[in-house]
Amino acid sequence: MKQILVTGAAGFIGSKTAELLLLEKKQVVGIDNLNDYYDTRLKKYRLASLKKYRGFKFHKIDIEDVASLKTLFRKHRFDAVINLAARAGVRYSMAHPLVYLNTNALGTLNLLELCKDFKVKKFILASTSSLYASQPMPFKETLSVNTPISPYAATKKGAEALCYTYHYLYGIDVTILRYFTVYGPVGRPDMSVFRFIQWINEGKPLDLFGDGSQSRDFTYVDDIARGTVKSLKNEGFRVINLGGNKPHRLAEVIQLIEKFVGKKAKVKRLPVHKTDMKATWADIRVAQKYLGWKPRVNLEEGIKRTVNWHCQNYRWLRKIKL
Repeated sequence: MKQILVTGAAGFIGSKTAELLLLEKKQVVGIDNLNDYYDTRLKKYRLASLKKYRGFKFHKIDIEDVASLKTLFRKHRFDAVINLAARAGVRYSMAHPLVYLNTNALGTLNLLELCKDFKVKKFILASTSSLYASQPMPFKETLSVNTPISPYAATKKGAEALCYTYHYLYGIDVTILRYFTVYGPVGRPDMSVFRFIQWINEGKPLDLFGDGSQSRDFTYVDDIARGTVKSLKNEGFRVINLGGNKPHRLAEVIQLIEKFVGKKAKVKRLPVHKTDMKATWADIRVAQKYLGWKPRVNLEEGIKRTVNWHCQNYRWLRKIKL
Protein backbone atom coordinates (compact mmCIF):
# COMPACT_ATOMS: atom_id res chain seq x y z
CA MET A 1 0.00 0.00 0.00
CA LYS A 2 1.43 3.34 -1.10
CA GLN A 3 -1.14 6.08 -0.57
CA ILE A 4 -3.40 6.10 2.48
CA LEU A 5 -6.16 8.45 3.54
CA VAL A 6 -6.17 9.18 7.27
CA THR A 7 -9.26 11.00 8.48
CA GLY A 8 -9.03 12.92 11.73
CA ALA A 9 -5.34 13.48 11.00
CA ALA A 10 -5.10 16.41 13.42
CA GLY A 11 -6.57 14.30 16.20
CA PHE A 12 -4.76 12.56 19.03
CA ILE A 13 -4.70 9.05 17.52
CA GLY A 14 -4.91 10.19 13.89
CA SER A 15 -1.75 12.30 14.03
CA LYS A 16 0.28 9.55 15.69
CA THR A 17 -0.97 6.97 13.17
CA ALA A 18 -0.15 9.27 10.25
CA GLU A 19 3.34 9.85 11.66
CA LEU A 20 4.01 6.13 11.92
CA LEU A 21 2.87 5.60 8.33
CA LEU A 22 5.14 8.41 7.16
CA LEU A 23 8.08 6.87 8.99
CA GLU A 24 7.34 3.70 7.02
CA LYS A 25 7.66 5.79 3.82
CA LYS A 26 3.95 5.70 2.99
CA GLN A 27 2.24 8.60 1.23
CA VAL A 28 -0.37 10.00 3.63
CA VAL A 29 -3.25 12.29 2.77
CA GLY A 30 -4.72 13.66 5.99
CA ILE A 31 -8.06 15.35 6.41
CA ASP A 32 -9.66 17.00 9.42
CA ASN A 33 -12.37 19.60 9.95
CA LEU A 34 -10.39 21.16 12.82
CA ASN A 35 -13.55 21.64 14.88
CA ASP A 36 -13.41 23.41 18.23
CA TYR A 37 -14.71 20.59 20.44
CA TYR A 38 -11.45 21.21 22.28
CA ASP A 39 -8.73 23.86 21.90
CA THR A 40 -7.49 23.85 18.30
CA ARG A 41 -3.95 24.76 19.41
CA LEU A 42 -3.43 21.08 20.17
CA LYS A 43 -4.60 20.12 16.68
CA LYS A 44 -2.35 22.73 15.05
CA TYR A 45 0.59 21.48 17.13
CA ARG A 46 0.03 17.94 15.86
CA LEU A 47 -0.37 19.08 12.25
CA ALA A 48 2.83 21.12 12.41
CA SER A 49 4.73 17.95 13.32
CA LEU A 50 3.23 16.06 10.37
CA LYS A 51 3.89 18.80 7.83
CA LYS A 52 7.63 18.28 8.32
CA TYR A 53 7.32 15.05 6.30
CA ARG A 54 7.50 15.20 2.51
CA GLY A 55 4.98 12.42 2.08
CA PHE A 56 2.21 14.25 3.95
CA LYS A 57 -0.57 16.28 2.36
CA PHE A 58 -3.34 17.93 4.35
CA HIS A 59 -6.83 19.10 3.40
CA LYS A 60 -9.32 20.76 5.72
CA ILE A 61 -12.35 18.58 4.97
CA ASP A 62 -15.24 17.31 7.06
CA ILE A 63 -16.24 13.68 6.45
CA GLU A 64 -19.85 14.87 6.39
CA ASP A 65 -19.04 16.92 3.26
CA VAL A 66 -19.64 14.42 0.45
CA ALA A 67 -18.82 16.80 -2.39
CA SER A 68 -15.38 17.68 -1.00
CA LEU A 69 -14.66 14.04 -0.24
CA LYS A 70 -15.55 13.05 -3.78
CA THR A 71 -13.17 15.67 -5.20
CA LEU A 72 -10.44 14.29 -2.94
CA PHE A 73 -11.04 10.70 -4.05
CA ARG A 74 -10.92 11.78 -7.70
CA LYS A 75 -7.59 13.51 -7.12
CA HIS A 76 -5.87 10.65 -5.29
CA ARG A 77 -5.76 6.92 -5.83
CA PHE A 78 -6.05 5.60 -2.29
CA ASP A 79 -4.98 2.09 -1.39
CA ALA A 80 -6.69 2.30 2.00
CA VAL A 81 -8.79 4.54 4.20
CA ILE A 82 -8.17 4.73 7.96
CA ASN A 83 -11.19 6.44 9.48
CA LEU A 84 -10.10 8.07 12.72
CA ALA A 85 -12.38 11.09 12.38
CA ALA A 86 -15.04 10.95 15.07
CA ARG A 87 -16.89 12.89 17.67
CA ALA A 88 -15.59 11.50 20.94
CA GLY A 89 -16.55 12.06 24.55
CA VAL A 90 -19.31 10.05 26.18
CA ARG A 91 -20.83 12.82 28.29
CA TYR A 92 -20.76 15.44 25.55
CA SER A 93 -22.69 13.05 23.31
CA MET A 94 -25.67 13.24 25.64
CA ALA A 95 -25.99 16.98 25.01
CA HIS A 96 -25.29 16.81 21.26
CA PRO A 97 -26.48 13.41 19.98
CA LEU A 98 -27.23 14.60 16.43
CA VAL A 99 -23.69 15.88 15.98
CA TYR A 100 -22.39 12.44 16.96
CA LEU A 101 -24.78 10.65 14.62
CA ASN A 102 -23.81 12.85 11.68
CA THR A 103 -20.07 12.44 12.12
CA ASN A 104 -19.69 8.92 13.48
CA ALA A 105 -22.37 7.14 11.43
CA LEU A 106 -23.17 9.32 8.40
CA GLY A 107 -19.51 10.31 7.97
CA THR A 108 -18.50 6.65 7.95
CA LEU A 109 -21.23 5.90 5.41
CA ASN A 110 -19.91 8.67 3.13
CA LEU A 111 -16.42 7.17 3.21
CA LEU A 112 -17.66 3.64 2.59
CA GLU A 113 -19.71 4.81 -0.40
CA LEU A 114 -16.64 6.47 -1.91
CA CYS A 115 -14.51 3.40 -1.22
CA LYS A 116 -17.10 1.41 -3.17
CA ASP A 117 -17.25 3.91 -6.04
CA PHE A 118 -13.49 4.41 -6.33
CA LYS A 119 -12.51 0.76 -5.76
CA VAL A 120 -10.64 1.30 -2.49
CA LYS A 121 -10.24 -2.19 -1.11
CA LYS A 122 -9.18 -1.58 2.51
CA PHE A 123 -11.08 0.27 5.23
CA ILE A 124 -10.17 0.61 8.90
CA LEU A 125 -12.66 1.99 11.41
CA ALA A 126 -11.72 3.28 14.85
CA SER A 127 -14.36 2.04 17.27
CA THR A 128 -14.55 1.94 21.05
CA SER A 129 -14.52 -0.20 24.17
CA SER A 130 -17.62 1.76 25.26
CA LEU A 131 -19.65 -0.77 23.29
CA TYR A 132 -18.94 -3.44 25.90
CA ALA A 133 -21.09 -1.87 28.63
CA SER A 134 -22.66 -4.52 30.92
CA GLN A 135 -20.67 -7.36 29.29
CA PRO A 136 -18.46 -9.83 31.24
CA MET A 137 -14.73 -9.13 31.40
CA PRO A 138 -12.26 -9.45 29.87
CA PHE A 139 -14.13 -8.13 26.85
CA LYS A 140 -13.96 -10.43 23.83
CA GLU A 141 -14.78 -9.36 20.29
CA THR A 142 -17.39 -12.13 20.04
CA LEU A 143 -19.54 -10.59 22.79
CA SER A 144 -22.88 -9.09 21.90
CA VAL A 145 -22.62 -5.29 21.90
CA ASN A 146 -26.29 -4.38 21.65
CA THR A 147 -26.61 -2.36 24.85
CA PRO A 148 -24.82 0.97 24.24
CA ILE A 149 -25.38 3.34 27.16
CA SER A 150 -24.47 6.62 25.44
CA PRO A 151 -25.19 8.24 22.06
CA TYR A 152 -21.44 8.06 21.41
CA ALA A 153 -21.38 4.27 21.78
CA ALA A 154 -24.63 3.91 19.81
CA THR A 155 -23.25 5.86 16.85
CA LYS A 156 -20.08 3.77 16.87
CA LYS A 157 -22.22 0.63 16.85
CA GLY A 158 -24.02 2.05 13.82
CA ALA A 159 -20.72 2.71 12.06
CA GLU A 160 -19.60 -0.87 12.73
CA ALA A 161 -22.84 -2.23 11.26
CA LEU A 162 -22.38 -0.13 8.11
CA CYS A 163 -18.85 -1.46 7.72
CA TYR A 164 -20.10 -5.03 7.76
CA THR A 165 -22.80 -4.22 5.21
CA TYR A 166 -20.28 -2.74 2.78
CA HIS A 167 -17.95 -5.67 3.28
CA TYR A 168 -20.79 -8.11 2.58
CA LEU A 169 -22.24 -6.27 -0.42
CA TYR A 170 -19.13 -4.90 -2.10
CA GLY A 171 -16.19 -6.95 -0.83
CA ILE A 172 -14.42 -4.11 0.95
CA ASP A 173 -11.81 -5.51 3.33
CA VAL A 174 -12.69 -4.10 6.75
CA THR A 175 -10.91 -4.08 10.09
CA ILE A 176 -12.75 -2.57 13.05
CA LEU A 177 -10.51 -1.59 15.95
CA ARG A 178 -12.02 -1.18 19.38
CA TYR A 179 -9.68 1.13 21.28
CA PHE A 180 -9.38 1.04 25.07
CA THR A 181 -8.77 4.34 26.97
CA VAL A 182 -5.96 5.84 24.92
CA TYR A 183 -3.59 8.28 26.63
CA GLY A 184 -0.20 9.85 26.00
CA PRO A 185 1.53 13.11 25.01
CA VAL A 186 -0.55 15.67 23.06
CA GLY A 187 -3.71 13.97 24.28
CA ARG A 188 -7.22 15.35 24.43
CA PRO A 189 -7.85 17.86 27.25
CA ASP A 190 -11.27 16.37 27.97
CA MET A 191 -9.71 13.05 28.98
CA SER A 192 -8.73 12.12 32.50
CA VAL A 193 -4.94 11.83 32.18
CA PHE A 194 -4.50 15.27 30.58
CA ARG A 195 -6.84 16.89 33.09
CA PHE A 196 -5.31 15.15 36.11
CA ILE A 197 -1.79 16.23 35.13
CA GLN A 198 -2.88 19.82 34.60
CA TRP A 199 -4.83 20.05 37.86
CA ILE A 200 -2.15 18.39 39.99
CA ASN A 201 0.60 20.47 38.43
CA GLU A 202 -1.31 23.70 39.11
CA GLY A 203 -2.43 22.70 42.60
CA LYS A 204 -6.10 22.92 41.62
CA PRO A 205 -8.84 20.56 42.87
CA LEU A 206 -9.06 17.40 40.78
CA ASP A 207 -12.60 16.40 39.76
CA LEU A 208 -12.96 12.67 40.43
CA PHE A 209 -16.27 11.00 39.60
CA GLY A 210 -16.72 8.22 42.16
CA ASP A 211 -14.14 6.99 44.63
CA GLY A 212 -11.34 6.18 42.19
CA SER A 213 -11.93 2.43 42.37
CA GLN A 214 -13.29 2.29 38.82
CA SER A 215 -10.71 0.86 36.46
CA ARG A 216 -9.73 1.31 32.83
CA ASP A 217 -7.57 -0.64 30.42
CA PHE A 218 -5.25 2.29 29.67
CA THR A 219 -3.37 2.01 26.37
CA TYR A 220 -0.46 4.21 25.29
CA VAL A 221 -1.03 6.09 22.05
CA ASP A 222 2.11 4.76 20.32
CA ASP A 223 0.88 1.21 20.87
CA ILE A 224 -2.53 2.12 19.45
CA ALA A 225 -0.97 3.69 16.35
CA ARG A 226 1.25 0.65 15.82
CA GLY A 227 -1.75 -1.68 16.03
CA THR A 228 -3.70 0.51 13.63
CA VAL A 229 -0.94 0.44 11.02
CA LYS A 230 -0.58 -3.33 11.39
CA SER A 231 -4.30 -3.60 10.59
CA LEU A 232 -3.72 -2.56 6.97
CA LYS A 233 -3.25 -6.23 6.10
CA ASN A 234 -6.17 -7.97 4.38
CA GLU A 235 -8.42 -9.84 6.80
CA GLY A 236 -11.79 -9.93 5.05
CA PHE A 237 -13.85 -8.61 7.95
CA ARG A 238 -12.50 -8.59 11.47
CA VAL A 239 -13.14 -6.85 14.79
CA ILE A 240 -10.05 -6.45 16.96
CA ASN A 241 -9.50 -5.09 20.47
CA LEU A 242 -6.47 -2.88 21.04
CA GLY A 243 -5.94 -2.49 24.77
CA GLY A 244 -3.36 -2.70 27.49
CA ASN A 245 -4.74 -6.09 28.63
CA LYS A 246 -4.57 -4.98 32.25
CA PRO A 247 -7.09 -2.69 33.99
CA HIS A 248 -5.80 -0.05 36.39
CA ARG A 249 -7.80 1.89 38.98
CA LEU A 250 -8.09 5.64 38.51
CA ALA A 251 -6.64 6.03 42.00
CA GLU A 252 -3.46 4.30 40.77
CA VAL A 253 -3.22 6.66 37.81
CA ILE A 254 -3.51 9.65 40.14
CA GLN A 255 -0.75 8.24 42.34
CA LEU A 256 1.57 7.83 39.34
CA ILE A 257 0.91 11.37 38.17
CA GLU A 258 1.62 12.64 41.70
CA LYS A 259 4.91 10.72 41.63
CA PHE A 260 6.14 12.20 38.34
CA VAL A 261 4.75 15.72 38.81
CA GLY A 262 6.11 15.78 42.36
CA LYS A 263 2.93 17.18 43.91
CA LYS A 264 -0.04 15.76 45.79
CA ALA A 265 -3.51 15.89 44.29
CA LYS A 266 -6.35 17.82 45.88
CA VAL A 267 -9.26 15.52 45.11
CA LYS A 268 -12.82 16.77 44.75
CA ARG A 269 -15.21 13.80 44.69
CA LEU A 270 -18.29 13.93 42.49
CA PRO A 271 -21.14 11.45 41.91
CA VAL A 272 -20.57 8.70 39.35
CA HIS A 273 -22.02 9.64 35.97
CA LYS A 274 -24.74 7.42 34.50
CA THR A 275 -22.74 6.77 31.31
CA ASP A 276 -19.56 5.72 33.14
CA MET A 277 -18.55 2.08 32.97
CA LYS A 278 -17.28 0.58 36.21
CA ALA A 279 -14.38 -1.16 34.49
CA THR A 280 -12.91 -2.05 31.10
CA TRP A 281 -10.51 -4.85 30.23
CA ALA A 282 -9.51 -5.93 26.74
CA ASP A 283 -8.99 -9.53 25.72
CA ILE A 284 -6.23 -9.02 23.11
CA ARG A 285 -5.74 -12.58 21.88
CA VAL A 286 -7.22 -11.75 18.48
CA ALA A 287 -4.75 -8.85 18.06
CA GLN A 288 -1.89 -11.13 19.05
CA LYS A 289 -2.97 -13.88 16.64
CA TYR A 290 -3.81 -11.85 13.54
CA LEU A 291 -1.65 -8.74 13.92
CA GLY A 292 1.23 -10.02 16.00
CA TRP A 293 0.45 -7.06 18.28
CA LYS A 294 0.63 -6.52 21.98
CA PRO A 295 1.26 -3.34 24.00
CA ARG A 296 4.86 -2.39 24.69
CA VAL A 297 4.51 0.62 26.99
CA ASN A 298 3.27 -0.13 30.51
CA LEU A 299 1.21 2.37 32.49
CA GLU A 300 4.03 3.71 34.67
CA GLU A 301 6.30 4.38 31.69
CA GLY A 302 3.45 5.85 29.68
CA ILE A 303 2.43 8.23 32.47
CA LYS A 304 6.07 9.24 32.95
CA ARG A 305 6.42 10.12 29.23
CA THR A 306 3.12 11.99 29.25
CA VAL A 307 3.98 14.03 32.36
CA ASN A 308 7.42 14.87 30.92
CA TRP A 309 5.89 16.14 27.67
CA HIS A 310 3.29 18.13 29.59
CA CYS A 311 5.91 19.79 31.79
CA GLN A 312 8.13 20.61 28.81
CA ASN A 313 5.21 22.31 27.05
CA TYR A 314 3.53 23.84 30.07
CA ARG A 315 4.04 27.45 28.96
CA TRP A 316 1.37 27.08 26.29
CA LEU A 317 -0.54 24.13 27.70
CA ARG A 318 -1.53 26.14 30.80
CA LYS A 319 -3.72 28.23 28.49
CA ILE A 320 -5.67 25.18 27.30
CA LYS A 321 -9.22 25.15 28.63
CA LEU A 322 -10.17 21.84 30.26
